[in-house]
Amino acid sequence: MLTHGPIQSALRHEGGLTRRLFLAQAAAIAALPAFAAARPGPVGRPAFDTDPFRLGVASGDPSEDGMVLWTRLCPRPLEPDHGMPQEAVAVRWEIAENESMSRGVRRGTTLATPQLAHSVHVEVTGLRPGRTYWYRFHAGGATSPVGRTRTLPPRESLPAKLRFAFASCQHLEHGHFTAYRHMAAQDPDFVVHLGDYIYEGPGKEGQVRRHTGPEKGRLQTLRDYRIRHSQYRSDPDLQAMHARCPWWVTWDDHEFDNNYANTVPDNKDTDPATFLIRRAAAYQAYYEAMPLRSSCIPAGPDLRLYRGMAFGRLAEFQILDTRQYRTDQPNGDGPKPLNAAALDPANSLLGREQRNWLDSRLIASQGRWNVIAQQVMMGMVARVPKADGAERTYSMDQWPGAAHERMALARFWQDRRVPNPVVLTGDIHSNWVNDLRVDDRIGDSPVVATEFVGTSISSGGKGGLAEAELGKLQAENPCVRFFSRERGYVLCTVTPEQWRSDYLAAEDVTQPNGPVVLRRSFVVESGKAGAIKA
Repeated sequence: MLTHGPIQSALRHEGGLTRRLFLAQAAAIAALPAFAAARPGPVGRPAFDTDPFRLGVASGDPSEDGMVLWTRLCPRPLEPDHGMPQEAVAVRWEIAENESMSRGVRRGTTLATPQLAHSVHVEVTGLRPGRTYWYRFHAGGATSPVGRTRTLPPRESLPAKLRFAFASCQHLEHGHFTAYRHMAAQDPDFVVHLGDYIYEGPGKEGQVRRHTGPEKGRLQTLRDYRIRHSQYRSDPDLQAMHARCPWWVTWDDHEFDNNYANTVPDNKDTDPATFLIRRAAAYQAYYEAMPLRSSCIPAGPDLRLYRGMAFGRLAEFQILDTRQYRTDQPNGDGPKPLNAAALDPANSLLGREQRNWLDSRLIASQGRWNVIAQQVMMGMVARVPKADGAERTYSMDQWPGAAHERMALARFWQDRRVPNPVVLTGDIHSNWVNDLRVDDRIGDSPVVATEFVGTSISSGGKGGLAEAELGKLQAENPCVRFFSRERGYVLCTVTPEQWRSDYLAAEDVTQPNGPVVLRRSFVVESGKAGAIKA
């Protein structure tokens, strides 16, 4: 195991944090087990004095014949050892065709190990496509709640309809996760979570709820990140939504460190060795907390999260990671003009490997709709100038910070005639509908795709409709069709002929159990790029 000293010595020898050193140190970073070779050690049979399934159950990454089933043994979520022994524990799982679990179809036993915080990731196969199933776990005489999940339809089929929800940015201190209770009642086929599942800051007085963990500064250690995930996972509305249907998850920045870019921290004074170790801890805790496949097990400070799936021939989804591989934000995080630094062709949010993967997936796609699920706003939206004649500015943390790559992507969709591209976005704590062009600054150029940006579940607090702001934004930006600062989520209904996005708004997340209302709806007709108000 390496300590800060040897890592820092190597950094001085290399002259900085090079990619070669970054990868070379990955396997030796503190607290990360050698997953493939690690032996579980003795298997314990604890008799729990309190419910070990206090974080609930979840499923994710469904396929035609299976999915990942997740739970984590955690009797005391906010304690350092979570109430678990430092030994592996046998966990039985079962999956059935009915909620009473009387028509079982698969079962087995796996190990929950202390190396992975006693999390369980069961990859089920051999199920029938396009079917609903129920599942549960057993350990130490305790039984988990029953969760519901679903396989994807056959790859060659053309389903009549898909109904899914997407969400992001759930700051526990800023409000309640009211939207999830209403989302569960909508009964979507699956959920896409676009990042900021947790927030890494310290606890603050006077908030709706308060973070546990360090009193000052951001989360630092694997223990810190584990406890923070446990605190968020203890929310009953979040648990209920996870148990309702499978999720596809990806991260943004707050799962680790605000506005970081690959190996570059937001605070440029951060020691690179400390940053490397923090990133490894954050990535491991994220894997432990999510229903992800073993292909996503982190290797030190690397975790490949981008992946794709097909809902028959109706829709293909490419789920991206715009944090781990990006270049540093030009001009700082913004807002700044689209100057030479912002337009530099070397700037990237995807990195070369992920960009090539995305292009090849889109070329091979058989989907009627092609969905790019990612983190930061793709619409090149200029801020409203504060004075007449002032230069237009753009967020450098969003796609304008990699404007050349952003325009090349849209040009690729246009030149290759990718059918019906739709971009799903989170991050910005506000709702947007954007018509995307190769260059959004040229208002009379063809629209090539539509972007639906969903607001936060709770981040930013109560929020509001902001109709006056919408008019000003539209006067500066021909791409903008809708904008609001409310909290909530987006429910999408997709058929071969039409895409519909319903913007659901939680009226006041600072109060529990508040109402959620349908605020706006937009549709895209197949073969006709651009959003239409429904």
